Amino acid sequence: MTTQDSSGYDLIGDIHGQARMLRALLHRLGYRERDGVYRHPTRQVLFVGDFIDRGPRQRETLAVCRAMVESGTARAVLGNHEFNALAWDTEDPDRPGAYLRPRSAKNRQQHGAFLAEVEHAPSVHAGILDWFRSLPLYLDLPGLRVIHACWHARQLEVLSPFLTKDNRLTEAGLIAASRRGHPAYGALEVLLKGIEVPLPFGAGVPDKHGHVRSQVRVRWWDTEATDYRAAALVDASRRAALPSSALPPDALIGYSDEKPLFIGHYWMEGEPAPLTPKLACLDYSAGNGGALCAYRWHGESLLRAEQFCCVAAV
Repeated sequence: MTTQDSSGYDLIGDIHGQARMLRALLHRLGYRERDGVYRHPTRQVLFVGDFIDRGPRQRETLAVCRAMVESGTARAVLGNHEFNALAWDTEDPDRPGAYLRPRSAKNRQQHGAFLAEVEHAPSVHAGILDWFRSLPLYLDLPGLRVIHACWHARQLEVLSPFLTKDNRLTEAGLIAASRRGHPAYGALEVLLKGIEVPLPFGAGVPDKHGHVRSQVRVRWWDTEATDYRAAALVDASRRAALPSSALPPDALIGYSDEKPLFIGHYWMEGEPAPLTPKLACLDYSAGNGGALCAYRWHGESLLRAEQFCCVAAV
């Protein structure tokens, strides 16, 4: 895996509070901390979102990433965990005393590592949430694109009335995208979590927590995986339980734009490599004992496995 330097971007996957891994990866990429900010003489980091939850160092992770973004040595997009943090803390204007993300035991458990570090420091918590609000949903730069989970032109159009000119969610957008059944809710689910399709009647598959689900997320970029068993984003032990019937035709949208696209979210395993010549996922399960990965982009339109740079769990 290369660590060579030249002008360009270093795209970093889902960190999930793993600050030690983040510092180690930045160092390997040639960034050095100066005046509280990691800097590189010619390159800039692009973070794909999901800074928080799960890991042991939430505030330290955010301090490193925020300092880089605010000093101009990095840019970042919103992940589903940052969206959840905003919805957890935003009162529902239509239901006094309730919040946009229900404060259930399940939701608190998912958000627990972050809350444990911030809920007793209200000013710190508020400052972090303000930073989350400042993050765009996506970056569409001259040579590449970045979004957390799925580039879906139709869903981006659905959500466009709820975005600022620099692609941040408005307050109305935060509310609408938290309303199950609202078009904005469905659009944000796709963009921040990927495409999920209902299983044929009677079919079900256990998720990683053992809950049987009647829907499954699919490899939307793989237009050759046309049935449920081939396309589902599940491990091999659960794949056999899926039907081999054909997927709905709109489930596999693919990605063939001239610009390469970088995403996170999907908890990949194994040796890092592009998913297609135009698409790379950078989430290799740092939040669950896997590696924290970056892609060293030098302007190429066809992505290469040798441009990944990763650090193992520390």
